[in-house]
Amino acid sequence: MADGDPTPGLWNWALGNLIDADRVRGALAGALERSVVPLGDDGAILCDVYHVGGEFPTLVDVFLAPAGVAEATAASAVSVRLGEALLLPDDTLNPTRYVLAEPDGTLRPVHVDEIETDDGSERRHLRVCTGTDPACALGPGCGGSRFEPGTQYPGHTQYPGQLP
Repeated sequence: MADGDPTPGLWNWALGNLIDADRVRGALAGALERSVVPLGDDGAILCDVYHVGGEFPTLVDVFLAPAGVAEATAASAVSVRLGEALLLPDDTLNPTRYVLAEPDGTLRPVHVDEIETDDGSERRHLRVCTGTDPACALGPGCGGSRFEPGTQYPGHTQYPGQLP
């Protein structure tokens, strides 16, 4: 969850294109300036990468993520390095709401329809969170998020803990 995750050290992302696992781990290692290895290997940070269908077909699970690094900052930096959009869970309990890290470093709240398949969760129908989308009414709503509906946050050096 974008910088409010109750289980620190675990990040679950989805990339907007089919990306090779080694390339994902390389971008993550560069962004974190730490060694990143496949799940099952010995290393400081473990990363599992697999593919599903949908508009965000590369799923990335990061285990033992460093506690001192904000997830949104890391996701934005990885998005920039890969030149691909990246979805990460936001800080609400709304199951359709995510934060989109764009290849230029911008972070913005969005909604995505999610379908469970045998291969994993497929995400489709990306749309900006405006506060008026029917999905905004689900769960606790979007108004309580640090990522306010209809707002974009430029640059991967800023994250909700640093926003005005």
